[in-house]
Order: sequence, then structure tokens, then C-alpha cells
Amino acid sequence: MVYRCGLLTAQKEPVPLKSVEVQLEVRDHVATVVSTLNYENKEDKPLEAVFVFPLPGDAAVCHFSATVGQTQIVAEVKEKQKAREDYDDALSSGQQAFLLEESEQSPDIFSLSVGSLPPGESASIRLEYVIELNVQADSGLRFCLPAVLNPRYQPQGSRDGGSGNIQVTSCPSSLVPYTLSFSAQVSSPRPVSRIESNCSLDPLQYLNSEQTKATIKLAAGHKFDRDVELLIYYKDAHQPTAVVEAGQASAGLGTLMGDPVVMLSLYPEFPEAVMSSVATCGEFVFLLDRSGSMDAPVNHTNRNETRISSARDTLLLLLKSLPMGCYFNIYSFGSSFESIFPKSVEYSQGTMEEALKKVGEMEANLGGTEILKPLEHIFSQPCIPSQPRQLFVFTDGEVGNTKQVIDLVKKNSHAHRCFSFGIGEGASSALINGLAKEGGGHAQFISGSDRMQPKVMQSLRYALYPAVMDISVTWDLPKDVYATVLSPPITSLFQGQRSLIYAGLTGQISEAAEGCVTVKYSLAGHPSQNQLQFNLKPTEDSGLTLHRLASRALIRCLEMEDREPRQQQDESVKKKVVELSVQSGVSSAFTAFIAVNKGNGEAIQGPLVRRNVPAPRMMACGMPAFQSARGKSKMEILVGVFLCYILSF
Repeated sequence: MVYRCGLLTAQKEPVPLKSVEVQLEVRDHVATVVSTLNYENKEDKPLEAVFVFPLPGDAAVCHFSATVGQTQIVAEVKEKQKAREDYDDALSSGQQAFLLEESEQSPDIFSLSVGSLPPGESASIRLEYVIELNVQADSGLRFCLPAVLNPRYQPQGSRDGGSGNIQVTSCPSSLVPYTLSFSAQVSSPRPVSRIESNCSLDPLQYLNSEQTKATIKLAAGHKFDRDVELLIYYKDAHQPTAVVEAGQASAGLGTLMGDPVVMLSLYPEFPEAVMSSVATCGEFVFLLDRSGSMDAPVNHTNRNETRISSARDTLLLLLKSLPMGCYFNIYSFGSSFESIFPKSVEYSQGTMEEALKKVGEMEANLGGTEILKPLEHIFSQPCIPSQPRQLFVFTDGEVGNTKQVIDLVKKNSHAHRCFSFGIGEGASSALINGLAKEGGGHAQFISGSDRMQPKVMQSLRYALYPAVMDISVTWDLPKDVYATVLSPPITSLFQGQRSLIYAGLTGQISEAAEGCVTVKYSLAGHPSQNQLQFNLKPTEDSGLTLHRLASRALIRCLEMEDREPRQQQDESVKKKVVELSVQSGVSSAFTAFIAVNKGNGEAIQGPLVRRNVPAPRMMACGMPAFQSARGKSKMEILVGVFLCYILSF
């Protein structure tokens, strides 16, 4: 009998990933996340470990490095195919290599390949990203460290090809063989009043008497078997701010990374007279996910509450709160879709009761997650005159064609607003946030019943407000100072919700220089405006955080432009994305991080062996493939943070 030491999979194979360490630094509403993954090869053969894991869909991944022994190798950003070839060449010649790439179908999924880890060798992988934190209904800032990557369903006949069900290597969540340590430091101009979490925390510790700096960490013994959610509350709520960040001296003036960047955080205040006249009309179309995955638990704490029951409760609360005289209909979907009424009907006591009864009977029994077809059908229906269409989508986001779905919503955004609800842990942030952003609505994440009601009522309140029209932004800057907006145009504004603008600044800026931004818009026919005055002096020791967030915003705009249908193939937009990604060091759909350890030039001997990391046990379904560095098709289905890797040749 052979005895093996260390952590083992269910198949008695050693697990190369031992632990995950996460350090979070929050400055006001911007977060920097540093994750360190520690690997160890306790076998007698060199290993290649491949992990697929979730990140927030709007994160800007800006650093990737590996430490092997005393050697640190910092990765560089290259065009994706070139990075894959370099990785493949390195492994073929017996060198160590590390590859990090974003899924081409969903920006919230990444693949990390650790190649040629010799017997007895340890390696630490450092991954860094920056992200803006969203404001919640109760004014808290939400940070979510994704742990759960639910299998993504690949629709039949989609442009990326389909796949059948795949067996997932898994284990009970209590036996996930890698640990997590997590700590956070929070600082703000305003005092930190409290920090809450869905996980057990050690007591909050303040670092100064003003209570503007504080630290928190997870209680000992936490297993990385659930999303880690933090809700950060500041005193005096949120105020409009402007932060100017100095450019990188080595980049040179006239470039995005070399020039100063300003981030404006706007919290529009609408005139009271307009706000008091909330609309009592509208066509409310509800789209409920009834695919098989919705039968999974909404979170790991309460396994008796399923995603479908949470979605039902959310929808029932909305139905009971609609204004009399509006119109509504309810669609549900899986492999097919159906609706309660043939077309939208007027909301009355009778139609409400009929809808409540049918919604209460809905189960997660409609198969796969085919969301495109019901959306196409809804958008094909004629709008009702004087009844603005408001689309509410409830889903766990387990789709493999995320970008197709978002593109369809954007294409039809002139005729509706989209309010999205991500149900359960692991809901795709790329899909949920993308639907709301491109649909001019608002996104919410429901991972339990404790905060459901305020979130639901906030979205309904936003839907009842008239849409803000004719939004424009004007800049009043000193002579010979110019602003180039880097973020997409603002398409929606909501009372008290933050809107962000990134812009590059060029010209001679004196220390005492002041600027002013004016946002003009029309609300229910009433012209309104909000102004923000700010100092143009750059902040000290910013670490290029704003430059990277601005680069990410511009990269996402260009990627969406690249997906627009054209008469002829045009590679110019893709070329711009690659150039910007390489210049800024921020990942994109067309680039990847690659690091090669050339070491002492000696080749690593022996056949390369792959090892899988077991994941928390959940439902399996089809998932889109990453293209491997060797050009073969790999179907990867993982549930967990750095999860189980399935290879199908």
C-alpha cells in the first residue's frame, strides 16, 4: 500500500493548491484586492495545475506575478494567442510558465495555468485587481469576494457551440482542501460606522481616533466555500467627490497612463417637485429563470431556501406593490419559455390575484438557461402607448453566452429599462451588472431574505420614476487645460445613486487650479442640472488605481464596439484594445498575462502531470470552453474559487 502525505482529492491524488490569502484595501468607494495563491507539489513528477475561478465582472486585473524559491517573475500583458504560444513553448522546453487569461465569453471568469512545478517545489501566485464598490439600498458599499463559480449553461445553437453535461469532480463544501485568510483595511474622509458580513468576522478595530481608518478580518477557521460579502457603512452617507491622480512619470505626457486622470463621483439630487410626482403608469415585464440550477440553495448558510423560492418571493413582493392602472406580464424560461398572459394586461385586483397564484406554483423545472429567446420575444412585442416598458430579470446568471445577452439588451435599450436581480451566491456579476448598465436600469444581488425587501422596493421606486433624458456633461477648466472623457456616456441617473465619470487631463495644471463639471438633464420635461467644483491638484501615493479603472472602462467600451455587427471584418478596434491593455497593464478579452521563469537554464525533467482541485458539490451543467494553450478544447466546470478542472479532449 502507498501512503501519501498532504491534501488529497477524492481519487487520492495530491492537491497542488494549499491556501488562498486575500488582502483588501478600501479607499472611500474604490477597492484594491491582492490575492496570493500558494501551491506545493508533493509528488515525484512535475505538475501543471489549471484552475478556473470567478472575479467581479467589472474588476480591472492589473498585476500578476509568481514567486518560486527566491525568484519573483512579474508577468507582462501580451496579445492572447501570443501569450498562449509563449506558455506552450516554455513548457515544451522544460521551463516554468504562468498564464492568466480572461474568458472570451464572460469577463467574470479567469483561467490560471501554473506550468511545470517540479517535485518538491512551492510557488506563490500574486494577483491584484481594482474595483469600484456599488452603493446598496441602505447606503452601504458592497464588496463581494466571489468563491462560488456556478456551472454556466451553454445554449444549443449559440455562436460558441454547445456542450453536454459534464461530470464535476467535487467534494462536500466542508471538505474543500484549501483554506482562506482574508483581511481588510478601510479608510475614508468620513468615519467608518460599521462593517457587516455574511461570514463570521473578528471585531472591527479602528486605527485612529477619528474612526476614519479601520481593519477587519475573517474569524479563524473559515473555509472558502461561499462568497465573502462585506457591507461598509460610512457616517454622513455619500457625497459628490472628485479625485485627480498624477500620471506615471515613465509613461510620458500625451498618453493615458502618463497624463493625470480625474474620477468624478456624482450623486444626483432631483428637484423635490418632480420627485413627488411618481408615475403610476408603465408596462412591467417580469422574466423569471426556472432552469434546473435555480433549485440549488440560495446560499451555504441556509440550504432549505432555494434560488427559485427566493426569486418567487422577490417577484411576489413586486407584484403586490405595483400601482393600479399600469400594465404587466410575467414570463418564465428554461430550455423553453412561457408567459402567464398572451400579452401584457392591465393591473387590477383580479389580474394580480391570478398572477400571484401562478407565480406561487412556479418551480425550477424548465431545463437549461435559454434566456436569449424570451428576451427576443419580449423585445418584439409592440410597446403600449404612454406606458414606458420596465423589464425585471430574475436569474442566477448561469449562462455561457453572457456577452450575447448583454448586446441584445443594449440593442433594445431605446424601448425599455432593465432592472436585474442576481439570485443566490455565484450569480454572474458580469451578466447582472451588464444587463442593468446597458438597459439603463439598476442591478441588485439577492443572496438571502434578510435584505431583500429594501432592495426590491428601491428597484421598483427607480422604475416608477420617469426616465432621465438628454444627459450631457460640460467641463469648465482653466485655460489650456482639456478633459478627454474615458468612460462611456451616462445613459441613466437615479436619485442618490452614484454615477462615475473618468477623464484624462492634458495641459499645464497649477497647484491652485480649480475645475467644475456640470451634468444637465431633463426629468419629466423639467430641465435640471447638478454641479461639482473640484481642485485639480493630483493626490499623492495613488498607485495608479484611477488610471487602471479608467483603462478598464475604456477597454470595455471598445470590446462592446468590436462586437457590433459590421459589413466587413474590422480588426482596428481589437488592435486598439490590445494596445491599451498592454500600455495600461490591465487585462482584456484579447490579451493575457504571461510569465516565464527561465531560471538557470536547466530543463525540468519528466512527463508533465495535470491535477484537479475538488470543488464544493453542486449541480452540474454545460459550460463554455476555454481554449487551452495547446489549442485543444477544454471544457471547464468548476464550483468554488479555484476549482475543479475537467478535461475533455
